[in-house]
Amino acid sequence: MNFETTVDASDMARAGNGAAGGDGARVDEMRDTGRKRSLFIALAVLVVAAIVAAFMLSGGEEEPAFAPDDAGNLPAVTVLAPGSGTIQGVINATGTLAARREMPVGVVGEGGRVTAVRVEAGEWVRAGEVLAVIDRSVQNQQAASQQAQVAVAQADADLAQSNLDRALQLVERGFISQADIDRLTATRDAAVARVAVARAQLGERQARNAQLSIVAPAAGYVLTRNVEVGQTVGAGSGTLFSIARGGEMELLARVGEAELAALSIGAMGVVTPVGTDQQFTCQIWQTSPVIDENTRQGTARCALAYDPALRPGGFASIALNGETVVAPRLPESAVLSDDQGSYVYIVNDENVVERVDVELGEISDEGVAIAAGLVGTERVVLRAGGFLTPGEEVRPVAEGAS
Repeated sequence: MNFETTVDASDMARAGNGAAGGDGARVDEMRDTGRKRSLFIALAVLVVAAIVAAFMLSGGEEEPAFAPDDAGNLPAVTVLAPGSGTIQGVINATGTLAARREMPVGVVGEGGRVTAVRVEAGEWVRAGEVLAVIDRSVQNQQAASQQAQVAVAQADADLAQSNLDRALQLVERGFISQADIDRLTATRDAAVARVAVARAQLGERQARNAQLSIVAPAAGYVLTRNVEVGQTVGAGSGTLFSIARGGEMELLARVGEAELAALSIGAMGVVTPVGTDQQFTCQIWQTSPVIDENTRQGTARCALAYDPALRPGGFASIALNGETVVAPRLPESAVLSDDQGSYVYIVNDENVVERVDVELGEISDEGVAIAAGLVGTERVVLRAGGFLTPGEEVRPVAEGAS
């Protein structure tokens, strides 16, 4: 009875307020409808955003590298049989540019005050060309004195020869004894010897004077000049000029011990000086016979033709052609490593994952060469190897298969 009374009272209240509150009820209904519509729109936006995010995270790939199959039983993995191909080994190194045959030029003779410097660094010179001249005024006077000594000795020798000739004419008449003839002959011979001595001294003086001119020992490219006009130079002055013979340059490439053993004389390389994109072809003409105990590196000397961009003392990188090998090549994503070394996962004929330890060869932009461990016919897991375990059964999918 109480329930019915309550209902009747509520109905009466709604009926009493129906006319007066009709407009308020319609407003409340419209607000509820708007809230529901906003909620549906927000849910739709969230669903679309989740789909887009999932697509972007997957990289847009239609087929994942590691995913359960349609039946949800076995994970699908992408595999590749790499085969074997000829791989040209490339050894990358760095080094310092230098003159292949650098000739230091200094004072050869007595030295003195420099009166002229005829070349500058960066110029080409010929063999025997005068680089600098040293004052020789005193030496010229000494040479003149020696020349006079030769004339005096020659006059004495001529007089001794005349005396001997006259004596030989008188000996037949008995006016001159044989002993006198012997004495005059000895005098003549001594005078002739003094002429030879004087001439030798003059030649020595002239040779010393010639050494006062500092000359290029061979044709080449002047690298440095360390002398100025008015400077006094001598045997202890050190190097006045440095010349690259023939303008030939080289790169002293620092190469690891194992890589140095793989290089051979005549191997070609490409040199790129630091600070430029120019490249120059070089050829190895010598490899170091010793290895540095601290760095475990040796030097490969790679000859270069002259070019203004090659500056001795500069730094450069080099790519050297190493040994050519036949081996499989894999993407870096297929090669894994742990404390035991490098390895890959393969899928055997029973579709079971196996671990295979490998030895890595050259690493380049094209991938990683497998020096040992693979034949090339194996089905190698390309990606998602970190999610697999040996002995796990999978569904292999060939790379590029739809």
